[in-house]
Amino acid sequence: MGPPSLLVIGLNYAPEPVGIGPYTAGLCESLVASGHRVTAIVGKPYYPQWQADPAYAGGWLEAEENGVRLVRCPHYVPQDPVGIRRFAHLISFAITALIPAARIALRDRPQVVLCVAPALLSALAAILAACLCGARLWIHVQDFEVEAAFATGLMRPNTSKARFALWAEGWVLRQADRVSTISPQMVAKLGEKGVAPRRQMELRNWANASFAPDPAGATGLRAQWSLDNRIVALYSGNIARKQGIEILIDAARLLQHRHDIVFVICGEGPNRQPLEQRAAGLTNVQFHDLQPAKRMGAMLTLADLHLLPQIAGAADLVLPSKLTNMLASGKPVVATTEPGTGLYSEVEGRGICVPAGDAVALAAAVTALADDPARRTVLGQAALVRAAERWQQDAILARAATALRDLVRQPPGRQD
Repeated sequence: MGPPSLLVIGLNYAPEPVGIGPYTAGLCESLVASGHRVTAIVGKPYYPQWQADPAYAGGWLEAEENGVRLVRCPHYVPQDPVGIRRFAHLISFAITALIPAARIALRDRPQVVLCVAPALLSALAAILAACLCGARLWIHVQDFEVEAAFATGLMRPNTSKARFALWAEGWVLRQADRVSTISPQMVAKLGEKGVAPRRQMELRNWANASFAPDPAGATGLRAQWSLDNRIVALYSGNIARKQGIEILIDAARLLQHRHDIVFVICGEGPNRQPLEQRAAGLTNVQFHDLQPAKRMGAMLTLADLHLLPQIAGAADLVLPSKLTNMLASGKPVVATTEPGTGLYSEVEGRGICVPAGDAVALAAAVTALADDPARRTVLGQAALVRAAERWQQDAILARAATALRDLVRQPPGRQD
């Protein structure tokens, strides 16, 4: 019997440069390389700009990319993804994925249907496909959308809508034969939502092995951006609500007198314009667009330290994917998080953790590392070791392939 065939359903996919897309694409392409037949039903690129890519205009698009058979579904993309507009964005993909999911399930009869959440709403298409062809259902949770919506203010808790959303989330997760997520703390949350221990699995994101150190490229960026020999505190990624990125501007304002430190923010997203307005007049803050993948090695090398803000309450609802490459860069990380969280356990000893929302503490941490190059080196080396131990790309992808084979061999029926 050959390697199991797989149908993947997930909103985000390459060529989106950050977030979930690169990991879904990387998993699919790795499985194809190891002999699996993989079809993926995905959305059209829009992230992190929250703008539809005109190169993918039109209805459903089918193509093969790096061995993966792709169906790209049309969906609504709001410029400001809040409230009903965000829900419409997610439900539009869930609806447009239904027809290709049913068609592929009946035509190809995949052995496993894998749904990547967000958007968990698209699990409805995955459940339908699995039922139509008798496949195993695997849900992979990149973040817990409902509680993240509470933490970011997109949804009020303790309302009838919130209670229904939590119930629906738990019900969907309990339909799966396998439920994976990206940190031990998030695995524990699966148990809180009623997922039986036997069906839980940790499947981390990984550090991108292609983002090798690029000192020459970093020197070029320093010259291009007139950074000179200043200490660079770097944030690179999506600029949205759950990051709590405003604290970086507040910390920079406290450090205006330190002309040897500069905050460099590279990213795009719905909150960038308000963030730039917040930073108006600060000469120690620079904004740049998110850099392409071919310059990421230079970007990571450019940093003297990385900044990883996160709002209070979100730390165990999502483990930021950008952390993987921060650690692998061999540079220390300054994160806003609390003891006992997954983010704290990864950063402690490899950087400095400060309380979420505490700009004074963040500024002090940046200053402490800026003034102590020896400490930066020690923490950076510890980060490099952690990346090799826990975030190694080949090992994580091999574990996913093994889990896929094990799931297919599992006896029919729930084994809770």
